[in-house]
Amino acid sequence: MVGMPQGRLRVYLGAAPGVGKTFAMLEEGLRGMERGRDVVVGLVETHGRARTAALLDGMEVVPRRILFHRGESFTEMDTEAVIARRPGVALVDELAHTNAPGSRNAKRWQDIEQILEAGIDVVSTVNIHHLESLTDVVRRITGVTQRETVPDEVVRRADQVELVDMTPQALRRRLAHGNIYAPEEIDAALSSYFREGNLTALRQLALLWVAGKVDEQLEHYRAEHGIAGTWEVRERVVVALTGGPEGDTLIRRAARVAGRSSGADLLAVHVTRAGGGLSDASPAHLARQRALVEALGGSYHQVVGQDVPRALLDFARGVNATQLVVGASRRGRLAQVLSRGVGTEIIALSGSIDVHMVTHGETATGRRRPWRSRAGLSRIRRMAGWGLTALGLPALAALLVLLGGAVSMSSRILLFLLMVAGVALVGGRWPAITAAVGGFALLNWFFTPPLHTLFVADADNLLALTVFVLVAITVSAVVDLAARRTAEAARAGAEAEVLSTLAGHVLRGQAALVSLLARLRETFALTSVTLLERVGEPGPEDRADPEAWRILATSGGPPCACPAAADTDVVIDASLVLAVRGRLLEASDRRVLEAFATEAAVALRQERLQHEAEQARPLAEADRMRTALLAAVSHDLRTPLASAKASVDSLRSTEIAWSEHDRAELLATAAESLAMLDRLVANLLDMSRLQAGVLGLALHPVALEEIVPRSVDALGPLRDRVRGDVPLDLPEIVADAALLERVLVNLLSNAARHSPPDQKALITASRHGDRVEIRVIDRGPGIPYAAREQVFLPFQRLGDRDNHTGVGLGLALARGLTEAMGGTLVPDETPGGGLTMIVSMRVLPSAEDAPTGEGP
Repeated sequence: MVGMPQGRLRVYLGAAPGVGKTFAMLEEGLRGMERGRDVVVGLVETHGRARTAALLDGMEVVPRRILFHRGESFTEMDTEAVIARRPGVALVDELAHTNAPGSRNAKRWQDIEQILEAGIDVVSTVNIHHLESLTDVVRRITGVTQRETVPDEVVRRADQVELVDMTPQALRRRLAHGNIYAPEEIDAALSSYFREGNLTALRQLALLWVAGKVDEQLEHYRAEHGIAGTWEVRERVVVALTGGPEGDTLIRRAARVAGRSSGADLLAVHVTRAGGGLSDASPAHLARQRALVEALGGSYHQVVGQDVPRALLDFARGVNATQLVVGASRRGRLAQVLSRGVGTEIIALSGSIDVHMVTHGETATGRRRPWRSRAGLSRIRRMAGWGLTALGLPALAALLVLLGGAVSMSSRILLFLLMVAGVALVGGRWPAITAAVGGFALLNWFFTPPLHTLFVADADNLLALTVFVLVAITVSAVVDLAARRTAEAARAGAEAEVLSTLAGHVLRGQAALVSLLARLRETFALTSVTLLERVGEPGPEDRADPEAWRILATSGGPPCACPAAADTDVVIDASLVLAVRGRLLEASDRRVLEAFATEAAVALRQERLQHEAEQARPLAEADRMRTALLAAVSHDLRTPLASAKASVDSLRSTEIAWSEHDRAELLATAAESLAMLDRLVANLLDMSRLQAGVLGLALHPVALEEIVPRSVDALGPLRDRVRGDVPLDLPEIVADAALLERVLVNLLSNAARHSPPDQKALITASRHGDRVEIRVIDRGPGIPYAAREQVFLPFQRLGDRDNHTGVGLGLALARGLTEAMGGTLVPDETPGGGLTMIVSMRVLPSAEDAPTGEGP
């Protein structure tokens, strides 16, 4: 077989047993036979499924090899016989199967590799839970440890991997109809491995794994064909937010762009300028826009950068964005002439990223961003002033030289003064002063006798030049002062807007600490914001002692463990300190920071008051329960009490001679009524103890194989209407044995009463991670989804016709007892009709993870 070409491997991948992998494999084999290919069945497991077995009719099946181990016989695929047969295609089921001892290879995938090396194509099957890299994930999801695994690389090397997909609901229906397992195994499978949540998670794992395989195939194809360009096979749309009012429009436009492609991602990003106090955005707008992005299924991000266009593009490339949505400039026309702006810069640097420039109501309004807080003029304007000085003054001097005597000296001075004023308006004080001095020199050199010297002969000319310099310096100072006052006004407006937003936050009661700290962090572009509380009495050195403080809430990271670790801190009161980290804040920012600190203290007090109210709520509930109890006792307890009293009074009567049969019936009636009364009183007392929080618990390791039979026996005449299917290898759980038995008796009696006469209620159990779930399943009428929680309210019957069997405490008490033991009790729909009650209890912490089987 030297030089023989390798066979090709095709794998059908499924999320769970029963989706149709083997069926699809056999159908492919039949199609190959119709096309004239030589196809044999190396090994197929039908698992007793008639439709699958029917496909084998007319197909050549290689006989299995019989192996003996410890006195038992096993059958495995005869790999040597398949290779000797030399077909074109071999169908080999269950890629992850472990061979019996004595086989040539330990795993079936190793057998398949030998068949492939012989030049034979192979079609196989595997479930997602058999992939070695996913065994831990699958165990956490399903609670089942997979013993049979296959290395991921084996499946990844396959020439083709096809996903056999089916929705969880359809798979559960197929199971309920008996198309996967035998009838006696259906309920147990539905209640354990085949739960809808398990199947949904496994399906997602399968889809993601196949998507990764497709990506690998695409990259391999591009490498083979020398394709260097980017293929945007998945859209990822980034929308840039400035914190202005136009952000809502941009977000909705970006969402529409993302919605045009299935599976596209939407990401919103706001760039905060590094350095400088308040963040260059309105926190009120950003908070609203963040909520809008998340409501549309996107995610919000904030980055810090001095160069906004480059920061946006760096973020977009970092997340592999294909499209970038930015708003048209809000700057006035003059500002757009002086610099091309963020949008134009992004378009020039975007490369392969498509840029959408979106117009909006704020376009070119000339409105200044309210969050600018820079001192003086911007760097761009200062550079423009220096450029105008360096180029404009020589150009003006050259023009005046060409005009010669046509322009008088006073006109020349006025023109240079106009130039200086223009420089001052554009670039501020220092470029204007430089222009004034330069204008003085040019006027003196070219136009003041004697020419081409710095000497001024005429006193009038000297006075005019001196006045020119003074006026030019004054104009530049006024312009620069106006720019600074504008910046200060912008800062004051920014502070006012933050404080206004914060006040609205208080008035609306939005006092969530984490949300408040996150808003502060975004407002000042900080790394982390932490609210600290002092532990114990204050000491002289406790500012630097992390042990003296505890973290109440934090946003960002890493948090400050003590005030000394912060860049800036605000002392709220004797025990609370707000610590921020990221950079030193200016003194002018302190007022806003202190306002946030005060609001954080208010939010903390609100949370603690709410916690105290939560603690008081059980007392109010207990009062309500007592009121309802009195109302129920007046009616429901009277029936068994009246029956028992009537029976006893009849027996005591001397006016009637009762026969032995009549006396026995009266005694039985009295005993049954008293037993019912005893159960009702016990339930009422336990419910009262639960409400008061004084129920006595004795939590110990409990084995379900002991509790479940006792619970079934306690049902009395109803025991014949219940069957159990509890595995013997389940770990012990932490519970009170007596209380757990009462819970199961209540649930089983309900299930038995509501099951049809020809069907029994089922109790089963399975392990899921660190929990054991006990399921009580009936095939009765079920409960509407909207009323599922209502059945756990005391004194509720939901339309029961029999109002003389209790006060409606059974399920309420069952849930209360379960939660008192640290478990949960939730209802679920039984596939095919009915109700399933799920009791989830903790596994004994010290118990070892016992094997729970090898999966379905």
